[in-house]
Amino acid sequence: QLQLVESGGGTVQTGGSLRLSCTAPEYIYSSYCMAWFRQAPGKEREWVSCITSDGKTKYTDSAKGRFTISQDSAKNTLYLQMNSLEPGDAAMYYCALDTSPGPCSTYHGYYNVWGQGTQVTVSS
Repeated sequence: QLQLVESGGGTVQTGGSLRLSCTAPEYIYSSYCMAWFRQAPGKEREWVSCITSDGKTKYTDSAKGRFTISQDSAKNTLYLQMNSLEPGDAAMYYCALDTSPGPCSTYHGYYNVWGQGTQVTVSS
């Protein structure tokens, strides 16, 4: 069964940076969308960014200009470079895969494969 494995979370001070990684150990379909979501305690899961198999990207407004999503198809790895981190960015971050073709969705229900999450903590 296809599984995603996130890494790279940790604790940083406000203004710091982290790079999250998400690796799929098996072959990813030729047409897909991969995304990052996050969920803080007591809050709903929130879409952060996504990228299609052909490299189209989207970001939530709060991530624009600070976060960069990218992928290394040869390594089946998804990345999220996060700069200028703020306390509001603290959450469990999940990567997700939508194996159906088409544009990326911001709705978590369309994603059928998830990782276990990696914790990001931002201290003020």
